[in-house]
Amino acid sequence: MGIHYDYKSTRSAKLMEKQAKREKKLAEKKAKRLAKDGQKKDEAKSKTLDASKPITLDFLTNPNKE
Repeated sequence: MGIHYDYKSTRSAKLMEKQAKREKKLAEKKAKRLAKDGQKKDEAKSKTLDASKPITLDFLTNPNKE
């Protein structure tokens, strides 16, 4: 009988611990994802074309372009 009494009295504390653990895990995943996406965004910005330069056929077909 003591086991059931203990379970019911500590149930809310266990639920709060589980929720805190779940939120911590999600926050770590989000931070990791943002760090990873930040690197990709920096690379994408460097590959944009300059609007002041005209686009030529040579620019489009050059296999050695940077």
